[in-house]
Amino acid sequence: MNFARSILIAMTAIAALAAVPTGRAQAAGFDGTWSVLVITDQGTCDRAYRYPVRISHGKVGHTDPTSSFNIGGRVASNGAVSVFVSRGNQRADGVGRLSASGGGGKWRSGKGECSGRWTAERRG
Repeated sequence: MNFARSILIAMTAIAALAAVPTGRAQAAGFDGTWSVLVITDQGTCDRAYRYPVRISHGKVGHTDPTSSFNIGGRVASNGAVSVFVSRGNQRADGVGRLSASGGGGKWRSGKGECSGRWTAERRG
């Protein structure tokens, strides 16, 4: 998996996950597994990629602990998402909003060479 694809995945996860939560218990309403679709609208990154993401106590992370890249971020009690994906010196950031069953937002690579949007659906 190339880094551009990983960034897309991470951006989707980030957008689907959230900003700084106001309370752990409140943000936990978004806990579970989410399917995130990341789409590149500008740049040469892969066009689209779907990836599973887990939210636990309002924190965004992997469903696969052996992944070669890092995913982090938070979901606020109002569903606002702030997330990042990184590997080595490469990084992508995303923002967006979640509801009880889905959400979406935007992402941008750290150096600005790619950007796009993401959507998320709750899976469990």
